[in-house]
Amino acid sequence: MTVYLSSIVGSPSIGVYSLATESIVMIPRMMPKEKAQEIADWLKVKLVYTSIGGTTLAGVLACANSNGMLLPNSVQEEEISEIRSAFDGTITIMETKKTAYGNLVLASDKGAIADPRIKEADVKKIAETLGVEVLQTEIAGLPYVGSLATVTNKGVLAHPMLKEEERKILEQVFKVPVDVGTINCGIPYVGTGLLANSHNAVAGSMTTGPEMFIIGNALDVVQEVE
Repeated sequence: MTVYLSSIVGSPSIGVYSLATESIVMIPRMMPKEKAQEIADWLKVKLVYTSIGGTTLAGVLACANSNGMLLPNSVQEEEISEIRSAFDGTITIMETKKTAYGNLVLASDKGAIADPRIKEADVKKIAETLGVEVLQTEIAGLPYVGSLATVTNKGVLAHPMLKEEERKILEQVFKVPVDVGTINCGIPYVGTGLLANSHNAVAGSMTTGPEMFIIGNALDVVQEVE
């Protein structure tokens, strides 16, 4: 089994710069638009070709599923308009000091988990926006759950030090099989180097053959080399 490999702004950490759902993929303008469109076509979604808060860090700053999107208060009106042109879900600007919602929340269309340090009122707002139940937990004993795993409506690939009690929570919340692995030649922060939905997946350009095989099995996707 092979994997579509790519990089963004010369980096294999593609999950830092972009995010994918069942309906869109958000990619910064610093990637050539033709290449960005190839990724969108591979994932079978619409392309949102924009920045977030004037930065290229969409995967760090934003979190989304098919129902809604969480954005930091640094997001600009032009960026929101570009998102709305392709995304039909609820958009919520989180008016908090925290900005890295792509790192703080891990979401699919079936459920979401959040950093245990997020306030209860903000967790409620996250649940309302994403339209799913949200539980607060850690992955591998770490709170930045969005960077520690990738989830789709078909599977979860998480940090290799995932604890058994954490695995049970992920299975309960996302209602799909949970596996562990790495990306980009041993990086355990899976979310930083992997884009996926129920159609396909795109991994960072340094991802190895064995890692590709695990990704394909964990997320149940058909993949090929770029």
